[in-house]
Amino acid sequence: MGACFSSSAGDHQIPKVHQMQTVHEVGLCFESENIGKVGSLFSKVGAKGTNQDSAVLCQKYGMEDGVLGGVFDGHGVNGHEVSQIVKARLPGLLLSQMKLLADAHNSKKTLAMYNVVEKWKEATVSAFKAMDKEIKFTPNSDFKASGTTAVLVIKQGEDLVIANLGDSRAVLGTVTNHGIVALPLTIDHKPSVADEAERIKQCNGRVLALAKEPHILRLWLPFEDVPGLAMTRALGDFQLKSHGVIPVPEILHHRISPADQFVVLATDGVWDVLSNERVMSIASSVENKEGVAEAIVHAATAEWKTKYPNATIDDCTVVYLSLKDA
Repeated sequence: MGACFSSSAGDHQIPKVHQMQTVHEVGLCFESENIGKVGSLFSKVGAKGTNQDSAVLCQKYGMEDGVLGGVFDGHGVNGHEVSQIVKARLPGLLLSQMKLLADAHNSKKTLAMYNVVEKWKEATVSAFKAMDKEIKFTPNSDFKASGTTAVLVIKQGEDLVIANLGDSRAVLGTVTNHGIVALPLTIDHKPSVADEAERIKQCNGRVLALAKEPHILRLWLPFEDVPGLAMTRALGDFQLKSHGVIPVPEILHHRISPADQFVVLATDGVWDVLSNERVMSIASSVENKEGVAEAIVHAATAEWKTKYPNATIDDCTVVYLSLKDA
């Protein structure tokens, strides 16, 4: 798989070495100064206690100059466990699914005759479904009301494949005559999205806001006022899987242009207080790639204190992927 750098609990730029399953062998995700060649990642725990966010950034992923970045925002009592499982397993599962597709066409050379981007899309959907099954059958666990978001960016040559479910987000920074512009690469999967809400209702789930939070729509079981999930797609959350919550990501392909500069992935702790444009501005103003993710996270936590002084600061996690000299 190549080198993988990951982040989770507390304030972390590059944490300890850990093992990750790959297609061919168990490799190592380790800390290295070379992370600055492709970008950076940083996670800061909020005021709720345990950091339920996690993130990963892998070099030489799928090809020599390939990169994978991902952020995962857990929720529910055991959400931190779910996000950690996904961080550790999803990159390897995705490569495994690509290998299965290659084997189905007898060789990678044969696979190259087909649209490789479409194969990445197909493999990504399969990997997310397989990941959800792994979470469900994790021994000694209870994830019926716990889960995680997941947003991935996969760089293969000049192609980006973006996969998203939940309300974490990916945004592209691209240069125009007016400076850096934010181009959203994902759509937040929230009950306020008409198509998403309709699927929940068709599966007998309920979409309602609490009286104290009239601006936040949540998902509820048909005859019980639980769990109040504020998103419509997730890994885990098994009590809602029969009521419209799905583990199927939305996939986007983007061909990198000379104007494209970087991609920022972040959990909603960042996007709840910083606009896409503000994040792009911060990312473009930091000279050292290794410091971009940390700068965005610190800006977000400062904004929480200013904008919502009486609120509980959420966990904030960022992956920054440079598209220049990556």
